[in-house]
Amino acid sequence: MKIVFLTGCYVFLISLVFLPGKGLAAQDMVKIGLSYPETGPYAKQGLDQRRAADLAVEEINATGGILGKQVQLVYRDTRSNAKVARANATELFDREGVPMIFGGSSSAVAIATGEVALQKNRLFFGTLTYSTETTGEYGHRHIFRECYDAYAAGKVLSQYMKKNFSGQKYFYITANYTWGWTTESVLRGFTNTKDLTVHPEVLTELGAKDFKEALKKARDSKASVLVLSLFGRDMEIAVRQAYEMGLKNRMQIIVPSLNDDMAQGAGPEAMEGVIGTLPWIWTVPGTYNYPRGVEFVQKFESRYHRYPTTSGASAYVIMHQYKEAVERAKTFETKAVIKALEGHKYVGLKDEQQWRAWDHQSVQTVFAVKCRPADEVRKSRYEQDYFTIINVMKGEEAAVDKREWIEIREMVGMRPELDEFSDGK
Repeated sequence: MKIVFLTGCYVFLISLVFLPGKGLAAQDMVKIGLSYPETGPYAKQGLDQRRAADLAVEEINATGGILGKQVQLVYRDTRSNAKVARANATELFDREGVPMIFGGSSSAVAIATGEVALQKNRLFFGTLTYSTETTGEYGHRHIFRECYDAYAAGKVLSQYMKKNFSGQKYFYITANYTWGWTTESVLRGFTNTKDLTVHPEVLTELGAKDFKEALKKARDSKASVLVLSLFGRDMEIAVRQAYEMGLKNRMQIIVPSLNDDMAQGAGPEAMEGVIGTLPWIWTVPGTYNYPRGVEFVQKFESRYHRYPTTSGASAYVIMHQYKEAVERAKTFETKAVIKALEGHKYVGLKDEQQWRAWDHQSVQTVFAVKCRPADEVRKSRYEQDYFTIINVMKGEEAAVDKREWIEIREMVGMRPELDEFSDGK
């Protein structure tokens, strides 16, 4: 069922997801906020979040909802803009009364939304936020991250890089915001390419439409490894332009954090041979025999006629994890739900993960991949089978350890632990 509200010059479309045939009183319903990029450079990732979230809510409502309440998702477009996301969060918490918001495809957005959750004594779950800062420098009790981060991506990738590209010259093209900075910094540290005079960089604005000048500098640098710390549409454009300029014939292209729909946007020829990482791939459940993951892939494909991406997988898992935490706590009250999450181990769509108590990071297995030959991708169903796994690392090895986490927080004046609950929280 969909209701359209017309206010001034704005049209708001709110989808109500609940069991058909039942009228619901307010006390029989709980609203959850999905603040995601419907538009902007990360819109594809946002669409997958919404699709998977809708699927999860239908499943939850079909089995009785959460504590007997049917779930209504309330959607807001972040446009991958932190200021917009902050306003969304305030409106969702204050006007809609949601106890939890999830979503986001930008770490700046996630951090901003998390700050509002802290102020309002509510919860935020980051669906796609890879900056180490999200649960590091800016971590607090009211934000949880289900996906991996730049540290884990850099660590699993660096094993392959050190084995195959040790001592070679790197060139970095980096999105000029928190995720881009931390991704570049982590990979430089793991690959011993910290010296900017030897391994130079160019910073680019999020949403840039042309990367040719940056790519020309990369070509002229004589580097043999090109790291594109770019995501979403930015990455698609940059990889296509690098391919058109012939850079793939002289440089190994690295995209530290990949996604199926980004690869599809760039195209099989441009992506062939590109190396990167992901926390989840639609092929993983079938390859490693993870039944819940297989079921999710099948349901998603049946509904949307394509395979889910890591962005959608994370949104799906978050909804089910929130339901389970509320039911363990026997209440939607924030403090109780946080305590029910901290330290909890769970199986989502792959092997076991854990909500680590001291930083609220979901510790999980991560994958380094290489993009398959273009002709193989073209032959695959939906032309979506892009990735060959080249390295696997368990979460305990991939995730930042507590000593380093504390050191990072102390460098920016943060407490060496997440803040305790204040009075009333």
